[in-house]
Amino acid sequence: MRWIANRGFTLAELLICLAILGVPKLVTAQQRTTYNANGKEAVAALANAYQLYQVGGNIISDSTKGSAFTPYINYVKIDTSASFDDVQGYTGGMACSAAQPCLRLHGGGMLMVPDVSYGGNSSTNLVEFFFDPDGRVTSGVQTASGPGKSIRLFLYYNGRVTSWGNTVPGSESSAWLWDPCPSCDPPWFSW
Repeated sequence: MRWIANRGFTLAELLICLAILGVPKLVTAQQRTTYNANGKEAVAALANAYQLYQVGGNIISDSTKGSAFTPYINYVKIDTSASFDDVQGYTGGMACSAAQPCLRLHGGGMLMVPDVSYGGNSSTNLVEFFFDPDGRVTSGVQTASGPGKSIRLFLYYNGRVTSWGNTVPGSESSAWLWDPCPSCDPPWFSW
């Protein structure tokens, strides 16, 4: 008599299949978590800089520029030659320069500080900052999509910090009027 075995998958084969199917999702989830943590670090750095600016005896006015907060932000180094992924609403990549320096934060993200003033004195006026969660051009080309997509952060005249998805309706900077755009925040960022 001849036995024909109905064979299934071995435990090793199942583990290999699970590893192949699950690892990319695990890596993506871990990357999004890291980027979100870096984004929250940038939000906290801006909120803290605003408070320290005032504690230092400085008064916020309509002519206060984003660069006024730089000495109060906890960062690793200033970079004037790096580039990073596009920010929503811009085409082409963002380039750091002496006029618009970038601050490398402790988590690895890069915060660009445009030298723009509030332009007004109501609670809806803001200064925008650009933040890239990994501080580099992720896919080899500067793109507005992809895992390392940059984000706009807004520091309001009253000290509040939001992303574009959570702006106060009718907010304004010295040159732009902003309304909330939830679809403009990259998928890695959440409050």
